Amino acid sequence: MADPELRRRSWRTRLAHPAWAAEPNPAHRALARLACSAIDTQVITQNIDGLHQRAGTPHERVIELHGTMFAVVCTTCGDRTEMAAALDRVRAGEDDPPCARCGGILKSATVMFGQPLDPGVFDRAAAAAAYCDLFLAIGSTLTVEPASSLCAVAAEAGASLVIINRDPTPYDRAATAVIRDPIGEAIPRITDQLLAASSG
Repeated sequence: MADPELRRRSWRTRLAHPAWAAEPNPAHRALARLACSAIDTQVITQNIDGLHQRAGTPHERVIELHGTMFAVVCTTCGDRTEMAAALDRVRAGEDDPPCARCGGILKSATVMFGQPLDPGVFDRAAAAAAYCDLFLAIGSTLTVEPASSLCAVAAEAGASLVIINRDPTPYDRAATAVIRDPIGEAIPRITDQLLAASSG
């Protein structure tokens, strides 16, 4: 952040980032169906792309551990604004737009390498894990801490831990079930099973 040229390159790169054109996949849509059902569902994600919300999961049911690429935050005063407005300023010629409130450095509202998670956000995720009946760990190596520890929180609290991942993870032995099927097939199938069981 102390390097103005690096910040300018970062803003230029952000303008054309492929994540802006990303679309929800069948797994995102299936989880949205689950979150909109009578089953009390929380989606804890390490992703910053907002695809769960775009798929239809209510915003209040998504816990974004690593923040969101759709907002910027001032590193001096903490003011939080929309990323779209900052990118409009870049397109208009500001190669490193400062905070409109205090002139400080703006950064995406995401957790950078070496930056701690927001304690309130992680506490909310840990509470969701501690009080759930079923914890689905989807598409993660489960090696990034502290997010991966949520599997242990859920399992130790008595939840069924189901891991849906192509490759082995450190939590496979603690899991009730491990599914190696592609996520886009497994999550819609699991969602259908859960919804059928809850209505039966």
